[in-house]
Amino acid sequence: MNIRTLSFGCRLNALECEKISRMLACIVDTAIVVNTCSVTGEAERQCAQTVRKLSRENPSAIIFVTGCGATRNRALFEAIPHVLVIDNADKMKLSSYTDALRNADFDTSFSKIDIFKDTESKLSKKFVQVQNGCNHDCTYCVTRLLRGPNVSFPYEEILKDVRDAIANGFYEIVLTGVDTASYVRIENGKPVLLADICKRLLIDVPEIKHLRLSSVDPASPEVPKIMNLMRQDSRFMPHLHLSMQSGSDTILHAMRRRHDSKKLMELVRQADGDISFSADIICGFPGETEELFNETVKMVREMGLIHVHAFPYSPRPNTVAATMPNQVNHGISKKRVKTISDIANENRKKFMEKQVGKTVSVLVEENNTGRTPDDLDIKIGGKKIQDKTICNVKITSIDKDKFIGELMK
Repeated sequence: MNIRTLSFGCRLNALECEKISRMLACIVDTAIVVNTCSVTGEAERQCAQTVRKLSRENPSAIIFVTGCGATRNRALFEAIPHVLVIDNADKMKLSSYTDALRNADFDTSFSKIDIFKDTESKLSKKFVQVQNGCNHDCTYCVTRLLRGPNVSFPYEEILKDVRDAIANGFYEIVLTGVDTASYVRIENGKPVLLADICKRLLIDVPEIKHLRLSSVDPASPEVPKIMNLMRQDSRFMPHLHLSMQSGSDTILHAMRRRHDSKKLMELVRQADGDISFSADIICGFPGETEELFNETVKMVREMGLIHVHAFPYSPRPNTVAATMPNQVNHGISKKRVKTISDIANENRKKFMEKQVGKTVSVLVEENNTGRTPDDLDIKIGGKKIQDKTICNVKITSIDKDKFIGELMK
């Protein structure tokens, strides 16, 4: 099988690529699968640029293009030679690919890959999808329009994926989805929520050494329950990445987010220093004055966020925010991204200084580098440690933005 994959945007896209490549193995020997992103205009542009390059370098290859970018702007990708576009809603259906091959306007009987640089990272952790889609109506988000409503997967499927990961040597599991915290299934007339499946997995799969969550909505009532579960079971890593987006109540309201600054600080108080936080933040949302931006700056400091994925607001077609007045100049948005990122760097430095001398459970990824429970980089001295190993490491010092540690016996 020579099915190569390339994903853009969220980790969920990479996970879907893995599933698609396995599914396609029964109908094609050689193909390229690209899972696109549309979260910003720049992300969409990069996707199209890459697909054009792949088409030029591989004139005999079948190229399946799917994902949010291809779904939103199908004509853009269909104009590229040897590209077959699969809508988001159909990407996990084998029949969609067989239909595309049958209706292709080029010869699909022979597919050959000439040039393909594998950029997919070889992770030591395993991502497991628990749901897809979103039921909320944030004014800036095009992803919910392209992926559809929330669909939560049966626990039996999730359990199988986790057990398969363990069997393949992955002992750190990350549960992910489009809106992970919205997971809900009805069993015997009762709702099963995200904290419930986390608790079940820790019981049903004792081989799990580290359990993590991808981004979670801070408004979800599941978040406090998850934090309590982190305290009860040391295998549940004490770090949460919040889809915070802003620290200004005015902007959060304009975004139609379901949390406010008070809720964010409640989570920090509940954590009481035992759980660390990182967050996504949009800078330059329409109407974000300097005063309102400074409210976000203050929140990032007060929450002690140790990492922030900050990015400039990008108007997306068919979203409410794209037509809002008082759009912020992109140059100002980019400066605000740097301001927020610099503050997060300061927070992380202070946090890291307090960790020196502690012994922590580390997932080793490659070349004796790994991730701490707070999802920070660490370099482990001494003999070579096998990738995917989880071991106890004493933090001895800090080198720039990375811990230095020594393996404990």
